Amino acid sequence: MGSTERSPTSAGSLYPAESGRRSPHGRPPLSSTAILTCVSSPKSLVKQTMRLSKRPNTRRPFQVRSSSKLNSTIGGGHGREVQPFRTLRPTMGGILQGIKVVDLSRILAGPYATQMLADLGAEVVKVEAPWGDDTRKWGPPFTTGFDGNEVAAYFLACNRKKTIVSFDLKHDAASVRSMIETADVVVENFKPGTLERLLGPLPNDIIVCSISAYGATGPRRDEPGYDVALQARSGIMSITGEAGGAPVKVGVAWIDVITGLNAANAMLAALFHKQRTGLATHIDISLWDCALAALVNQAHNAMASGENPVPMGSAHPNLVPYRAFEAKDGWFVLGVGSDDQWATVVDRLQLETPSNHPEWKSNKGRVEDRESVERCVGEAMAKLTRSELETKLQGVPCAPVNTVLEALNDPQSVARGALTQHHGVDVLASPLRFMKAQNENKDV
Repeated sequence: MGSTERSPTSAGSLYPAESGRRSPHGRPPLSSTAILTCVSSPKSLVKQTMRLSKRPNTRRPFQVRSSSKLNSTIGGGHGREVQPFRTLRPTMGGILQGIKVVDLSRILAGPYATQMLADLGAEVVKVEAPWGDDTRKWGPPFTTGFDGNEVAAYFLACNRKKTIVSFDLKHDAASVRSMIETADVVVENFKPGTLERLLGPLPNDIIVCSISAYGATGPRRDEPGYDVALQARSGIMSITGEAGGAPVKVGVAWIDVITGLNAANAMLAALFHKQRTGLATHIDISLWDCALAALVNQAHNAMASGENPVPMGSAHPNLVPYRAFEAKDGWFVLGVGSDDQWATVVDRLQLETPSNHPEWKSNKGRVEDRESVERCVGEAMAKLTRSELETKLQGVPCAPVNTVLEALNDPQSVARGALTQHHGVDVLASPLRFMKAQNENKDV
């Protein structure tokens, strides 16, 4: 699905004419099809506009299975039909129409948050240094970017639907400030205090979202931090991986992603608060706070027991059986979350041993005898293929351990529109889906 071009901008503004906002500095109009590069000296500002390449994208498109195969393949070929896709559009693009966001953030957490706002219709202007966002070089793999030039695939993950401009904040502070004056929200991820030092005080009617490693207060406020460092310090590495093995990080920049989600949520709340009260909020979001909050049950287990959780591979500290087991043709995950589901597993896999262990009927008993339960289930599952297991265990949470490409090609991904295109570039789509309002006959 191609993206919708930005509407033409009014003279002297980076933003759509209908916004009613005008900049006194007479900037050239921009749209999402332009990248503005600004190189300045103390006495002059030379502006160079580069139009996005109109040449056809010759890269091989990402291959997914035809939708005509969905009914025969979804659910492991069990004959379940794909329900009509009742979502009217992938995202409700008009929700934030008229909201202007200046994105001064880099790497992942901030750009991920502002991309979510762009998906909801906000006009997002991403300000990069003349040398570009660091993630432009985080490859291989490299691929064709939104502007037709080569860029690391990493950069594409969180920068769609944005107008990208280039300023050196040390020399172009006045230009950036004038851009901010026309915005509703500013997002930045400098060390605490850096933004104010570079640009001076910001207008008090603008929502500011500051994202940092450890937050604006506390003894670590001035420390930098990438996702991997926060995974280490927050304790998540101590519970990830196999027992007795080396520390293992989550396979994606997990803390960056959840920080971006929390930041976007906070900005939406701040916009609502400003609409109700007229007051703008300065949001202080840190990777540290988000990482600790995301420890959820493991943190509460530790507080309740006084003992540190330990890495358990794919197993669950509070549920059994709940882990990956080896089938005849690969790994398969079974997640039993209730005693009723356990009874279904016993019946479907024809397990005999549980009849000699009445205590296994309760999750408490299964957790206390984890090794024996897992051995019993594992022996039964090892005799079946992944497809056979998926057929037998319908109704119980279970799944084959897929590769990333297998997941992207899954019939459910096709049916849900998980992949899209932006300026001819294959990208992941927004995960937000909006249904038709129950009390309306027209589209939402």
